[in-house]
Amino acid sequence: MCTAVSFQSRDHYFGRNLDLSYSYHESVAVTPRRYPLRFRKASTLDNHLAMIGMAYVKDGFPLYYEATNEKGLSMAGLNFPQTAVYREETAGMDNVTPFELIPWLLAQCATVAQARPLLARLNVLNLPFSDELPLSPLHWMLADAQEAIVLEPHAEGLRIHENAIGVLTNEPAFPTHLDALRSYLHLTPNEPNNAFAPALALTPTSLGLGALGLPGDASSTSRFVRAAFTLHNSRRGEGENESVSQFFHILNSVRVPKGFVRLDNGKDHLTIYSSCCNTAKGVYYYTTHDNSQPTAVDMHRTDLDGSNVTAYPMLTDTRIHWQN
Repeated sequence: MCTAVSFQSRDHYFGRNLDLSYSYHESVAVTPRRYPLRFRKASTLDNHLAMIGMAYVKDGFPLYYEATNEKGLSMAGLNFPQTAVYREETAGMDNVTPFELIPWLLAQCATVAQARPLLARLNVLNLPFSDELPLSPLHWMLADAQEAIVLEPHAEGLRIHENAIGVLTNEPAFPTHLDALRSYLHLTPNEPNNAFAPALALTPTSLGLGALGLPGDASSTSRFVRAAFTLHNSRRGEGENESVSQFFHILNSVRVPKGFVRLDNGKDHLTIYSSCCNTAKGVYYYTTHDNSQPTAVDMHRTDLDGSNVTAYPMLTDTRIHWQN
């Protein structure tokens, strides 16, 4: 259960909710231009675009959940358990594992347009990181300030969907989510008109009735509809603080608090963190389940010409600003 969003105000912003029942003690990781990106089957990239995002850094390699590169191209991986199919190594293709896909694309491409030729040669490889870290079944959203696409691995290969909505959740496949929006064409942020019986003097009993019927549960389709409605009716401010605040409000509309979704083993499935990256400035903001105060990491305050990944552990404890 996750939700990713692409949002345009004066600058472009990209981020996501990570919804899980466990944590790998993720950190905000900055991969500099000269960190050698060694892939299992693809060629090593010794010099490449720098990137920032949330990752589990294992054996020095950043396993990114989502990231943005220094040119503003962003990518997030979301759970896709019933549909995702990874394939065996294929001659004549770029064989890239799911855990390598985000750094492989972001290291080489400044825009979605530049990524399309690489995607035409891509084979998502069925090869785990290790015995202790099996592959997660994923699909991905790739976005820049001009466009967004969805990448979904199927048995016959990678399917690419144009994503004008700017939202991605989990199962089912992306086209099914688009079809689901048709059931909510009547929703509006405005006050509803009396279409029930215009001859009757019927008036609303409450504010917000124009969106009556907007789904409020945590299922993937409901989160897709709710995030799309919130995003596309959102007021777009110009300032950085206003834009970041609004982005987190959009993600908050689909956050999962502890206790809202409970697994069969008794564990809570919840929003571990929410992220928002200003893709033009390379500033990565995040909140966590217990720390709603945004924390920021600026990739340009690290050595982007270095050769080592810089990791900033998440600040997860509740932080309260005392006013008196």
